[in-house]
Amino acid sequence: MKKIWLLLVLLFLLVGCMNNNKTTSKQEIPNMEKSGTNEPQNELVKEEDYQVVASSNEEDVTIYAKEMDGLYYNFKIDYKDISFKEPFWMNVTNPSYAPQIIVEDIDGNGTEELIIILTLGYGTGTLKQEVHVYHIENNFSEVLVDNPMAIVFKNVKATLLPNEAKISIADKQVTVDFEVEPEYLNNEVGFGGIINYYVKDNQLIANIGTQVSPAGFIGNVVIKYEYRDKMYQAKSIEFQTIE
Repeated sequence: MKKIWLLLVLLFLLVGCMNNNKTTSKQEIPNMEKSGTNEPQNELVKEEDYQVVASSNEEDVTIYAKEMDGLYYNFKIDYKDISFKEPFWMNVTNPSYAPQIIVEDIDGNGTEELIIILTLGYGTGTLKQEVHVYHIENNFSEVLVDNPMAIVFKNVKATLLPNEAKISIADKQVTVDFEVEPEYLNNEVGFGGIINYYVKDNQLIANIGTQVSPAGFIGNVVIKYEYRDKMYQAKSIEFQTIE
């Protein structure tokens, strides 16, 4: 009986040791996988997805982005010794509409600002851009630019007749004659088919296309911005006919 008892004890201890070895092995494998080189390799692949989409050697600015479905997205910007990301930006991949880089003093304080103009879409009778302005001297922070369409809706009144359109801004009214087949005439004067930005004479300017039919543009609402109350707001608004 003693021999049988000893054999049972030895068998029990042997089975226990085998179970302990199995448990230890299951815990170690996941730890080894987590501490391997998978994460750095994945990060390297992500960085390689970036490509240069615009640059200015003179201003020491380089803009990187990733490409998907005909758009650049998830932007990364290097400006001198500063690097930052803008994951929600977008720009078309057509090189003719690459992001525009402008470094000028547009608020009149003697220090240059970084201005980046993106093109969101383009086509026959349409061009959609957005602008981003960074104040370099103020911890390199982006400053809000008032939405040009909001400015138009607040300040511009328009009346559309069969052969003429009347555009009123403040106390000024412009009448534009045109010829459009009745079936193509809009129900009202349209704004915003074209929104484009540029800088001229150290001033940020937006052009808002004005049309009376899908392809019939009669002019632009021109908004000149100024820096006021910690944002860029309309300094002047005028309507310019197409020559």
